Amino acid sequence: MIKPITTFMESIVSLSRAQFALTAYYHWMFVPLTLGLGVFVALLETIWYRTRKQEWLDISKFWMTVFGINFAIGVATGIILEFEFGTNWSNYSWFVGDIFGAPLAIEGIFAFFCESTFFAVMMFGWKKFSPGQHLAATWLTVIGATFSAWWILVANSWMQYPVGMEFDPDQMRNVMVDFGAVAFSPVAVNKFLHTVQASWCLGGVFIMGVSGWYLLKGRNVGFALRSIKVGSIVGLVGILLTMFTGDGSAVQVTKTQPMKLAAMEGLYEGREGTPLIGFGIVNPGKRYDNGEDPMLFDISIPKGLSILGRHDPDAFIPGIKDIIEGKDMIDGKPVDTVPYSERIERGKSAQAALRSYDEAKKAGDEMAMQAASVKLKEDYPFFGYGYFESVDEAIPNVPLVFYTFHLMVIIGGYLLLYIILTMFLAYRKPQWLSFRWKNIPVFPIVSLLSIPLVWICHQCGWAVAECGRQPWTIQDILPVGAAISSASTTQVLTTFIIFAVLFTVLLVAEVGIMVKTIRKGPSVNA
Repeated sequence: MIKPITTFMESIVSLSRAQFALTAYYHWMFVPLTLGLGVFVALLETIWYRTRKQEWLDISKFWMTVFGINFAIGVATGIILEFEFGTNWSNYSWFVGDIFGAPLAIEGIFAFFCESTFFAVMMFGWKKFSPGQHLAATWLTVIGATFSAWWILVANSWMQYPVGMEFDPDQMRNVMVDFGAVAFSPVAVNKFLHTVQASWCLGGVFIMGVSGWYLLKGRNVGFALRSIKVGSIVGLVGILLTMFTGDGSAVQVTKTQPMKLAAMEGLYEGREGTPLIGFGIVNPGKRYDNGEDPMLFDISIPKGLSILGRHDPDAFIPGIKDIIEGKDMIDGKPVDTVPYSERIERGKSAQAALRSYDEAKKAGDEMAMQAASVKLKEDYPFFGYGYFESVDEAIPNVPLVFYTFHLMVIIGGYLLLYIILTMFLAYRKPQWLSFRWKNIPVFPIVSLLSIPLVWICHQCGWAVAECGRQPWTIQDILPVGAAISSASTTQVLTTFIIFAVLFTVLLVAEVGIMVKTIRKGPSVNA
């Protein structure tokens, strides 16, 4: 009986994860473009407000239309995503709803009261409000969308780094005790900045790509050049700040999620002055407890990971084996952390103490309740490990995390060079943007191909953040296997198929409407 039950649970977990991943990845195709285009549109309207030149007004209205199309579809997918916490992850919602629900509620207020109000004025209020009032509405829409992202990312960051809460055995759930710690944790602040700035980069690359299409067709050349000039600024600021906050992300991951960092680099055994792998092929047969080389091939930067993770070229970075065995080194001194085998034992002890507390409470035995409460509090930091039977269950999918991380970095490096070169050409040699090599329009083709690349880069970033955290929904506290709802495989599979079809239809609809809008182009004055 045990094996079928285990197989059933695994299928439910896999299907629930797949459905949530499907929803999240579709939703994330729209969100960064909303954030990136929003800043771009607000800058364009600001330029028009200051110059009062018709061409800037025409450009603003055109890109505002594209922004509006994307904004509407993004809202639709986001609503479904939040409902899934209740339908597919009810145990998670119960266990941490008091904490996780707070930022989501605030985000809802921003989204439906702030964003929607100013969005309506921005899209339909050109003739009803003064230029200054309309410009204010545009900026407030962008600010509202950005702060909506803040609260979503606060919730996600808390899952990565759970702070500001305590477990209440009477309620059998976690409760918030410090809202400030949740809202302004260093992980949350850095994740917000990194995500929003990366969205600016995506918006800039999208703008340059669409403008490149106009150059390819020989249409609206003046519009395209103006768009490229402003878009390249947005993109360059975005990519530079993204790299800066990416460094901050590495520092935070090193402190709070060392297993994720080890998976990102395929690092099994740490050392002082740890190199950073620039390119490599993971050995699929490598395990933490065998002697095989973790890489079949790699090109490394000496001491790069030590510099990235701790800003010290000689720092020790623990590998997967070190973390499992409870070994680390801080400030040049060996530090013993809790081995995973002990974490599993203490996790089971915490769960047993919780059961004892509940039984003592039902029996009215206050002394037994007090004893169980003390034991529970002592071992609660390892509560989630009690669901595991082996340390292998606590290791993420190393090849997946490794490859997505390195693909993200490689594409990011390309985007930096592409944006810098595009900006130089736009401001210094604009005629070269239409240069043809053997009758091949180089820049238009490169700019169009860069659009899917920047989206792949974004999706890889989310894969690193979420898959690198596995097997946890909440780091160290609740694994995914314990967070799901008591639904059947048929129910989850059915909704998975429905959402896959629905989101694909929405994506096709958005792309179709955008393509139609882009083909129509801006007014002739642009």
